[in-house]
Amino acid sequence: MRINGHGHLLPKPEQIPQFMRDKKFFWVDDKREFMCQGDWKRPITAPSFFLEEKLEWMSDNNIDHEVVLSLSQLYCNGIDETNTLDIIRFQNDFNASVQAEHPDKFTTGFVVQPAHLTQALSEIERCVKELDMKMLCLSTHYQSNSGEWLSVADETCEPIWELVNDLELAVEIHPYDAGKIVNLKDKFWRNHLVWMMAQTADTYLMFTLNGLSQRFPAVRTCFAHGNMLGHANYGRVVQGLEGRPDLFPEAHHPADTLGQENVYFDSLVHDPYTLQLLLHRCGDEQIVWGVDDPYPLGEMETVRDCYPGIFIDQAEQKGIISASSKQKLMGENAARWLRLSL
Repeated sequence: MRINGHGHLLPKPEQIPQFMRDKKFFWVDDKREFMCQGDWKRPITAPSFFLEEKLEWMSDNNIDHEVVLSLSQLYCNGIDETNTLDIIRFQNDFNASVQAEHPDKFTTGFVVQPAHLTQALSEIERCVKELDMKMLCLSTHYQSNSGEWLSVADETCEPIWELVNDLELAVEIHPYDAGKIVNLKDKFWRNHLVWMMAQTADTYLMFTLNGLSQRFPAVRTCFAHGNMLGHANYGRVVQGLEGRPDLFPEAHHPADTLGQENVYFDSLVHDPYTLQLLLHRCGDEQIVWGVDDPYPLGEMETVRDCYPGIFIDQAEQKGIISASSKQKLMGENAARWLRLSL
């Protein structure tokens, strides 16, 4: 089977509660041309943002099963507890309905907001025990009630990791809200091209130094977009830890996480040589095929000469990856990460 481990899906305009439009939290315009939030809007660049068209697109591209992440716009950073509950429950119920209607085609994720910890723990229990969901989506960073930005690998989130470990869930860590953290004008889409990648590298740094993969062995964590900057930065982190051990009290060595069977990365790194680095760092059993559809930074036909699976195909053509390793990336590894029995 070909399993896409990183996809997204929009609700139809009429499926989004009116309060979300009235309060400008999130909505899709009636013509399905834009997704909107506050004064921000983003063009809907492919019809496969929506369910029926997504199923057709999957069939056309020989994708047997897709992992649908939570919408990044609904992470609820900086939103009060009451509205957070309403927004997140809508997102989780929507994703659960897609999985329930098409269990052979989709595994869908659910989301929580760590700033409201009691609510987050309760929502995890609900999604697992009532909605039969098996994957928690976390933003790389969240905004605390005091306004501070923290990594989800920070000590403040340990109750979440403990519960997820008890429930033996898969976790997806995905970046967003870089523009709220980095005080730079978003010229040339730099928040998506650089700073979201830096967010993932930062949380991977905290994840490794805090030893989360060793302390919570039943959690199977996948980092979006290959954690490309995190892997490129590995040597610098090692140098820092070994050169100034006084700055790393009780830290785990980053080498302890490399190749761990419960740590995964998706393949969407945009060129075969970066994929080669991932293969070298963590091996061919810890990478899952990620398309990031239907976004233009994904493997989408709306981008010139692009198609789902292009970067893995290019790596195979250059002799970077074997046919057997390619098969692992494009199916077997995702099935193991999610414990799918398809």
